[in-house]
Amino acid sequence: MPRIVLLTGASRGIGRSIAKRLLDDGHRLSLGLRDPDSLRGTELDVDRVAHHPYDAREPASAEAWVEATIHQWEQIDTLIHCAGILHRTPLLFANGEERDLDELWSVNVMGPWWLTRATWPSLASCGHGRIQVLVSMSGKRVKGRMAGYPVSKYALMALCQSMRNEGWDQGIRVTAICPSWVNTDMARAVTAVQPAEMTQPGDLAMLSSTLLSLPDASVPFELAMNCSFET
Repeated sequence: MPRIVLLTGASRGIGRSIAKRLLDDGHRLSLGLRDPDSLRGTELDVDRVAHHPYDAREPASAEAWVEATIHQWEQIDTLIHCAGILHRTPLLFANGEERDLDELWSVNVMGPWWLTRATWPSLASCGHGRIQVLVSMSGKRVKGRMAGYPVSKYALMALCQSMRNEGWDQGIRVTAICPSWVNTDMARAVTAVQPAEMTQPGDLAMLSSTLLSLPDASVPFELAMNCSFET
């Protein structure tokens, strides 16, 4: 059944791949973008796709986006969080790097929190709401010397668990998607893992699509995946 999907992070990478796949599946998409004009003239500039201004650091933009989407299509039954940032802030951060920690928290945790809160009444009223959150394996384990990023992702995983608990009796099903390295610009900038050896955005898009086809009793809460062996 076609869904009405609110999706962040569609300007590039994983979010863009998911948007294209869900459009091909016949869903209607409302895309939140810092620059709504960035997708003009692309394959995501068609009748079943709406573009709205959205900044994860601004709660008011989340509320305005949700209101505009409901005004246009009357309902939102799916929310997919793909937006996020990476700072390699260590445990013993230097003076001034606390600003990076504040931004990680604002975008990676509070952004999804505010947007979920704004979308919740519509998700609950439809009786079969779906939330997908791109968390990362960094929300399940910490590797190397990065601290700020995994701390934000652990918090995001806790937020997913809270969403699941709150929404279960209302038919809302939540899936935390936890890949390790994905072949995106962000990953290629910080790892020596070869792009061909990483999880591909198109594979995550296929998983996202499959999740939306599952009934309430079969939606997994967590999908964890590795592109290389970990212990």
